[in-house]
Amino acid sequence: MNWCFTFKNNCWLFLVSLSIFYFQTQISAQNNNEATIHGNFQIDAQYYEADSLIGAPKVPEKVLSNAYGNIVYEKDKFSAGIRYEAYNNVMQGFDKRYKGQGITYRFARYKTDLLDITIGNVYEQFGSGLLFRTYYEPGLLYDNSLDGVRVIATPHKALTFKGLIGRQRNFFTLGEGIVRAFDGELSINDLFDSLKLKTRFIIGGSFVSKYQPDRDPDLVLPENVGAYGGRINIINEHINFFAEYAYKINDPSYVNGYNYKFGEALFTSFSYATQGFAFILQAKRIDNMDFRSERDATLQQLLINYMPATTKQHTYLMPAFFPYATQPNGEVGGMAEVQFKLPKNTLIGGPYGTDVTINFSFANGLVKHPLKDSTTTMHFYSTRWDEIGDPYYHDFFIEIQRKLNKKWKFTALYSNQFYNKNIVMFNSPNAGFPNMQAHIGVLDVTYKYKTHSSIRIEAQGRFAYKRDINGGSWAVGLVEWTPSSHFYLTLIDQYNYDNLDENLRLHYYTIGLGFVKDSNRISITYGKQRAGVFCVGGVCRNVPASNGLAISITSTF
Repeated sequence: MNWCFTFKNNCWLFLVSLSIFYFQTQISAQNNNEATIHGNFQIDAQYYEADSLIGAPKVPEKVLSNAYGNIVYEKDKFSAGIRYEAYNNVMQGFDKRYKGQGITYRFARYKTDLLDITIGNVYEQFGSGLLFRTYYEPGLLYDNSLDGVRVIATPHKALTFKGLIGRQRNFFTLGEGIVRAFDGELSINDLFDSLKLKTRFIIGGSFVSKYQPDRDPDLVLPENVGAYGGRINIINEHINFFAEYAYKINDPSYVNGYNYKFGEALFTSFSYATQGFAFILQAKRIDNMDFRSERDATLQQLLINYMPATTKQHTYLMPAFFPYATQPNGEVGGMAEVQFKLPKNTLIGGPYGTDVTINFSFANGLVKHPLKDSTTTMHFYSTRWDEIGDPYYHDFFIEIQRKLNKKWKFTALYSNQFYNKNIVMFNSPNAGFPNMQAHIGVLDVTYKYKTHSSIRIEAQGRFAYKRDINGGSWAVGLVEWTPSSHFYLTLIDQYNYDNLDENLRLHYYTIGLGFVKDSNRISITYGKQRAGVFCVGGVCRNVPASNGLAISITSTF
């Protein structure tokens, strides 16, 4: 394994350059010039114990770890940074191709009023991400950064152009495909200052393409695949409206079954907010829009674009038990949410007022009509915008937050969820699992007995409509004690009391201890973790069952 990733001698040159900049920083500090070095570190490790009842496998290494550190230097118009990552070996639940260590991210950037130029690894997003989004999410161990060049030009305050070219990170190497991307955005208000418009109007357009050689002996595959789209954003004091449409030419790949149909996506969002009241409406339609720089890539590998989630990302354990993941091969979805505050000093609002959130979200498939070109072996299908397919997911919930007095407050939540496990988890209608539907209840009570000291108690239940092979119903109890602003102690029990197999009616006990000071955090947990799905922003990964001792250390400077 090359410690400097794929950058060879350039990597060492980059490190030397950073060292020079560091000493320059010390000199500049003496001369009262502003120059900074900042960053963060995170180390996660776990000792694993096999547990056949919960399905926790034997881990030969006993201890697995993920670690990374970012260092960024900034002075005037220049900035540079690196990230070092180490997986020895990668923890369970993450792709095993993350194995080893090295510098996986490095960049140098120079910015003026006209030009903003970056060489190295780049994170960027066009609009909502339907056509292009590169980002890093360590909780998912997801990184699709573009290694190449980015140029941002601002010839007028109303106009911004972005251009990028490079190859994407692929674990500890780079993907084969070359990505080219261009975006332009125009602010109507800044273009016509004299109009003094209170409502802002912003329009934008993007073009993204990839190149990958065709080496398939049986299929004729497009080597250059282009995609384009446009967007509009209207903003005033109370209203925010956003809409984006994207179109991609035929892009047969492993994920879509080497289908030659074009891809398209539409995402819209409308929100209104005023004192004590807000609501949001979102809708999207996705059709064959999986876009990767290598056609045989799978899972989270080498994704060029991102499809925004229109389902709620819950933080409590039971509502998040089976989170929804966007289906790039075809989906119609939407969300409506209302938030309001019951007035304080009233019978229904209490002395401090009561916050209420009501949300409904859903996702359905598309109705696909199979087609076949009579002159080739290329397979197609057609869809109609006025047709909606089988249900994939829905979530209706009501959440109430209320402060009773200076010491007591609570959150109560009810959710009704439907989950098509065959599609969402296995991308196959014939995977053999029944659909899941459940009532979910949460009660979260906090007692603050003195400044910086509190006790929090959670009671949660997931009550399945039917007792089936999906695991039945669950109950969760949690107690969290925070004796000071620096320490906390947590006890959790997840109990699968209604499993069809009586031997699997198990308690998943976990105890956690944490210490927090300034920007440093240390946590230690011991116990059992159930198998499931973990999601961030609509991007998900499977989490296997585990049993053992885990430690996490984070620090920011």
